[in-house]
Amino acid sequence: MNRSPAGYVFDLDGTLLCLPINWEQLFAEFKRIMHVDTIRPLVDTVSRLNDKTRREVFDTWDQAELAVFERVTPCGQGMQIYHEAETRSKPKALVTLQGKRIVEILTERFHLKFDAIVTREDSLFRANQLQNALDKLKVPPKEALFVGNAENDAAAAQKIGCMFQKV
Repeated sequence: MNRSPAGYVFDLDGTLLCLPINWEQLFAEFKRIMHVDTIRPLVDTVSRLNDKTRREVFDTWDQAELAVFERVTPCGQGMQIYHEAETRSKPKALVTLQGKRIVEILTERFHLKFDAIVTREDSLFRANQLQNALDKLKVPPKEALFVGNAENDAAAAQKIGCMFQKV
C-alpha cells in the first residue's frame, strides 16, 4: 500500500481477536433451530429466516460467543495495524458477524476504540456492513483500508472499492 488511508475498517474474529468458538457444534444447533440440513452459506440462510427464528439463532450465537470470551486472544498482525491506526489518529470502524453483546465486552476488555461499529444485528452481509461503516466514518471507499482475514472480506472491499489488507 503506497498511501496512508484516511480511515480504517477492521473485521473482528480472525483479524483483531481470535474467538475459539466450536463452529461445528454451533452450526449443528443452527440446523436444529432452523429445521434444515444445510445452512451454508450461513448469512444467506439466516437472512431468509422469519424474525422469531432469526432471534433464536442470534440468541444461540450470543450464548456461544459469551461462553468463550474468557479464552479470546489477540491476533498479532491485525492488532499491529489497529495500533498503527491509533497512532495516526485515523477514524476506525469495526464490522463483524459477532453480536453487539460480545463486541461490547471484547472492545472494553482489549481496550479497542471505534468511531463506528456494525454487527450482525445491523446487517449480515459484509459489503453492506463495510459501506455502512464507511458512511458513518464519512470516509470515501477509495481512501479507506479494510483489514480482514477471509475471502469474503476481500470480495466486499473490491465491491465497495476500498483498499484491502489480508491478515
